[in-house]
Amino acid sequence: MAQDMIVTGLLSGRAPINTSYRTVLTAGEMMFGYRSASPKVRLITDRQVVRLVHERDAYRLAEYYAENRAFLKPWEPVRDESHCYPSGWQARLGMITEMQKQGSAYYFILLDPEENEVRGVANFSNVLRGSFYACFLGYSLAEKWQGQGLMYETLQSALRYMLRQQRMHRIMANYMPHNQRSGALLARLGFEREGYAKDYLLIDGQWQDHVLTAFTNKEWLPPR
Repeated sequence: MAQDMIVTGLLSGRAPINTSYRTVLTAGEMMFGYRSASPKVRLITDRQVVRLVHERDAYRLAEYYAENRAFLKPWEPVRDESHCYPSGWQARLGMITEMQKQGSAYYFILLDPEENEVRGVANFSNVLRGSFYACFLGYSLAEKWQGQGLMYETLQSALRYMLRQQRMHRIMANYMPHNQRSGALLARLGFEREGYAKDYLLIDGQWQDHVLTAFTNKEWLPPR
């Protein structure tokens, strides 16, 4: 699922994604924390803070989904009421925190520089290693922040983290054919179209076709 109008997809535009150490740890980006404990990853871009969620984000996330419920509805699976209430997110964040400890998922939120408002989310899920080193990317952006390049800015930093720090070789992102903005975003980030899946995901109560894309890390190195 990819919304670009909100966004749910992956990157495209191979040139901007440089996986060198200096690119990952630029002066404007700070990263710390590893999988041995609950990871604490905080990326600072030109206009926002992008960091992993923690259990204190329940109110922020509930507010984000409540304010953007109608806008996101055509692009996402059916959400129950708990998605718009802090109590629902408290339980959900406990599970997400555990997945982040295990290294099986990384859920980022996009915040204003003062870290008061959630502008969007970018999630790397189903993280597999072994002989695969791959994951899926999904994302969404608040209606009022559309069209300003914030998701592109976010995904450049988050992708660098996943490619360099988490050693991902392949990141997959899929979007509905009529979501042209998401397709353009992924292409700009360097994602390549790999196929077309009929009735791929249940979105807003209807099975929807999806364009399948992926970003492959040509500079992949095995973990040390």
